[in-house]
Amino acid sequence: MGHMRKLASIVALVSGLLVAGGGAALAHEERPVSFPDGTGSVPVLRQGEPDLLVCKTDKADFERRIAHFPADLKTRNLDLFAKCQEKGVRHVQEAVDRVNRPGMTIAILPGLYREEPSRPAPTGACARLPARWSDWGYQILSYEQQVQCPHNQNLVAILGKQDLQIEGTGAGPLDVVIDAEYRKLNAVRADRADGVYFRNLTAQRTTFNSLYVLETDGFVIDRVLTRWNDEYGFLTFASDHGLYTDCESYGNGDGGLYPGSASNLNEGRGHDVPRYAIEIRRCKSHDNALGYSGTAGDSLWVHDNEFYDNMVGATMDSLWPSHPGLPQNHAKFENNKIYDNNRDYYRHTRDGTCAKPPAERGYERGVVCSQVGVPPGTGVIVAGGNYNVFKNNQVWGHRRAGFHLFGVPAFIRGENDLAKQADTSDFNRYEGNVFGVSPTGERRPNGLDVWWDGQGTGNCWQGNTGASSPMVLPVCAAAAPELTGGTRRLLAEPVKLVKLYLCADFSAAEARLPAGCDWFGASGLGKVEAQLALGGSLVLGLLAGLFWWRSRHLVRRRGRAAQAHDGDGAAGHGVTAAPAATTRRGHRLVVAGTLAGGLGLVLDVVAAALGSPAQAGAALLLMGAWWLCLGSALRAGRPVFGWFTIVVGVLACADAFDRLVYLIPVIPLGPGWIRGLLTGLWVLCAVVVLAPRRRRAAAERPAEAEVPT
Repeated sequence: MGHMRKLASIVALVSGLLVAGGGAALAHEERPVSFPDGTGSVPVLRQGEPDLLVCKTDKADFERRIAHFPADLKTRNLDLFAKCQEKGVRHVQEAVDRVNRPGMTIAILPGLYREEPSRPAPTGACARLPARWSDWGYQILSYEQQVQCPHNQNLVAILGKQDLQIEGTGAGPLDVVIDAEYRKLNAVRADRADGVYFRNLTAQRTTFNSLYVLETDGFVIDRVLTRWNDEYGFLTFASDHGLYTDCESYGNGDGGLYPGSASNLNEGRGHDVPRYAIEIRRCKSHDNALGYSGTAGDSLWVHDNEFYDNMVGATMDSLWPSHPGLPQNHAKFENNKIYDNNRDYYRHTRDGTCAKPPAERGYERGVVCSQVGVPPGTGVIVAGGNYNVFKNNQVWGHRRAGFHLFGVPAFIRGENDLAKQADTSDFNRYEGNVFGVSPTGERRPNGLDVWWDGQGTGNCWQGNTGASSPMVLPVCAAAAPELTGGTRRLLAEPVKLVKLYLCADFSAAEARLPAGCDWFGASGLGKVEAQLALGGSLVLGLLAGLFWWRSRHLVRRRGRAAQAHDGDGAAGHGVTAAPAATTRRGHRLVVAGTLAGGLGLVLDVVAAALGSPAQAGAALLLMGAWWLCLGSALRAGRPVFGWFTIVVGVLACADAFDRLVYLIPVIPLGPGWIRGLLTGLWVLCAVVVLAPRRRRAAAERPAEAEVPT
C-alpha cells in the first residue's frame, strides 16, 4: 500500500503540473502575514454619543437625504449635523487621523464621501517605493510602507488603530456611501486594527476591494453594503475573532464575501472543534462571480445566509500559493439558502467589455467581469478542502450542480512533498441538505445534486437525494465520523481530471476562455468529455466492426467447407460438424456483443454530451457485455487475448457498478483508471490480432484450429 500511495502521489504531482500549466494568476497577492495570537475577542457595539463626527456642509442636500427617516432618527441626525458643523470634519480619513486612543467612535452622517484629499496619485517618495509588483498591476507593500504612504492604495486607511468603531447614522447602509470611483484598490482598509467595528454604511467602486480587514484580531462588519468592485466586496485576511452580520454584497468580479486565510486554529483536529475564527450570518451575496470565496477559508461558521444569482454560490479552495493556512479546512455551512446561481458573466469577457478601464465597464448597470474560472450554475464548490461540514442547507435551482467537490494536488499551493500531493479533499460531510425544493415547496431541481471527482478519504453524504455523480455516494456514520466515508481514492476519475486541467486554462487578464470546457460555453460534442468519448467510441467501434466481419467471414468459409465435405460424402463421418458448430456459437456471441457494444458506444457519447452519469454507467455495462462476449468467442483460438478481453469486460462492469450502485471501498484508484489503461493496451493487442497474416498451407494448419478472430 505504501508503494501504491507513493505512485499515486507522483501521478497527482504530474496532475498538479498539468493544472498549474493553466497559467492562472494569483487570486489575491499580499505581503507576508502572520495569524493573530488569538487572545482577542469579537468587539461589541458601543452605544452612546460618538467621539468624532463626519459630515458635509450642504444642509439642503443633507435634509433631502433624511427626509423620509423616522421622526426620532431625523431629529437625532439634525442634532448631530449641527454639532458636526461646529466641531466635526468633512472626510472620513480626517476623523480616523484624529483617533488618539483605543475605544473611540466615529459617526458618519448621511452623505456621499469621495474623500478628495486621499484620491491623488502618489508623488515624491511614495511614487518610488521599493516593492514588488503583483500580477494584477499593484505593488505588494509592507505594513510600514502602508503607514508611510496610506493612500497609495487606500481611500480610507485605518492602520494600527485599536477598538475603533465607525458607524453611519442613517436609516440604512445606502445613506452613507464611501465611493472610491475606481481610483483606489481599496475603499476602506483596516490593517492591524484589533477590535474594529464597521456598521451601517456602503463602500463601493474600487479596483480591488470595498472593505479590507487584514491581520486583525477582533472585527465586526454589521449592516454594511459593498458593491461594484473588480475583485471583492468584503475581504478579510489573516484575521481572527471576526463577525460578518446582516451584510450585503453584489456586482463583484470575484467573491462578494471573502474570508480568506482565517486563523487556522483547528488544523489537525477532526470535526469536533472548540471554536471558529470567523462567523458569517444573515448576509446576502448576489450578482457576483462568486457569492462567497475562501482560499484557505479555515475555521469559518457560515449560517443563515443567502447566496443567489451569482455564477457560483460559494467556493472554498486550496488553489493559490502564498495564502497562510493551506490546505483549506474546517468551514461549517449551516442553514443557508443557496439557490439560482446560474449567472454567466463570461459574455462580458468575450465581447471586450472587460478590456475597458473599470470606470467604463458598466458595473452599475449589471456588468460583472469575472476574475476566476468557475463552472456557472453551481451552488458550492470545494476545491481541495478538508473537514468541511455542509448541514441543513437548502440548495435549489442550479443548472449544473448543487455541490461540487474535487481534490487539488499540493503542488499547486507550493507544497512539493510527494507524500502531501493527495492530501485533499478529505473528510468533508454533507448532512441533511434539502435539494431541489424552494422554501415555498416549489420543485426547483439542480442538474446534479453532487458532482464529485471521486478523489479523497472519508467524504460522506447523509440524507441527500437526487441525481449525483457518482450515482451512489458514501454514507456518513454517527460514530467516529473521522473514519467514515467508505472510500480512500488517491486520484480523481481520469476524464474528470482531464476536464479540470482544461478548464484551469482560464485567464481574465488575457481574456482566454478555454475551448472545450462547458464552464465557458462549450456544449454537446464541443465538450472535451464528449470529444474524448467520441474518439474512444470511434476506435472501439471500428475494432468491433472488424471482429464482427472476421467472425462472419469465418462462418461463411466454414459453411462452404462443410458443403464441400458433404459433396464428398465426408459429412456423415463428422469431419467438420463440431468445428462448424463451435464457429457458429462464437459468431452468435460476437454478433450479440457487437450489438450491445455498439449501443454502449453511442450511449457513452450521448452521456458525455448531456452530462448524464446514469447513461454513462449504462454505457459501460453494454460495453462490458461486448468485451465479455467477444472474449468468450476468442478463448478457443486466442486464449491469452480472449481472457485479456474478458478481464477488460469485467473491469468495465466494475466501473459501472462503482458509478451506479456502490463505490468500491477497497481500491486506492477507481476502476476507471485501471480500465482505461488496460483498454489502451487491449486496443494495441486487438490491432495485432486483426492484422492480415499470410495464410499457411492448408496441410500445415488443421481445420479444427480455426476460431472466429
